[in-house]
Amino acid sequence: MLESLTGFVVVGVAIVVGWIIGRIDLLGEHARPVLARLTFFVLSPFLLFVVLAQADVRTLFSALLPVSAIAAVTVIAAYALIARLAWRRSVGETLIGALSAGQVNSNNIGIPLSVYLLGSAAYPAPVILMQLLVFTPITMAILDAVTTTRSSLWRAIVKVATNPIVLGSVLGTLVSVSGVDLPPIVMEPAQLLADACVPLLLIAYGISLHGQRVLGASGRRRDIVLAATLKLVAMPVLAWAVAEFVFGLSAHDVLIVTVLAALPTAHNVFNYSQRYDVGETISRDAVFLTTVGCVPVLIAITLLLG
Repeated sequence: MLESLTGFVVVGVAIVVGWIIGRIDLLGEHARPVLARLTFFVLSPFLLFVVLAQADVRTLFSALLPVSAIAAVTVIAAYALIARLAWRRSVGETLIGALSAGQVNSNNIGIPLSVYLLGSAAYPAPVILMQLLVFTPITMAILDAVTTTRSSLWRAIVKVATNPIVLGSVLGTLVSVSGVDLPPIVMEPAQLLADACVPLLLIAYGISLHGQRVLGASGRRRDIVLAATLKLVAMPVLAWAVAEFVFGLSAHDVLIVTVLAALPTAHNVFNYSQRYDVGETISRDAVFLTTVGCVPVLIAITLLLG
């Protein structure tokens, strides 16, 4: 069981390094926006391209995908209804909070934990592809629309089509679907830049934690608590129930989808909130609470279902 904590230790060390950098002000006052733009416009597209180019797209249609999709969409919709209709949050804040509740860290935490808890790194692939190919374009379109003063249908389509994250995802998928074997002279530089994405994203997140209190007086405490509760409790319970009673999956597959649903909020959500300057407090605190809180949740799941 101690080996299952490796993924969290790796992530935690990078975040602590970022917090130290912020505390000693090593990179100056412009570090956060500069790192956010570098990660969003350059490194994330390369990471998504490499991940998808090397993936087997057929895994997207495995038996695990419908369960994961139902669980994610349900909690996203539940958060959106409460935040938008009951609390009257803006569209941007509602979207960031909904993603904090339903988008999982299936890559830099999901893959290592899948190895240690489930025995294979392949299980998160359907979730990764679903989030990159479905959630990301929709997210980019909505955030572009609500943060741009001049908006039209054609402008929104163009912005989504030229968004670097969407471009990286689409190009990577095309490579995977076509079966083209790109030469090392293409893949190795892309891999080099992709490898820099997660560490810099985590360091930027650590810098953002300096001088901030989790669940501080931001006026968004209930948003954060709702997102974290849906993520850590409602989503894995829903995934378990749908897998067990609706799809009748095997015990091992039930364990897989429940573990994947209990993963913490994706750091990409924080990256989006920084880039578009909306809901940053919600995403930052949700990432922190779910990353810490999912440890006992995952241990309980493996003990009960494993």
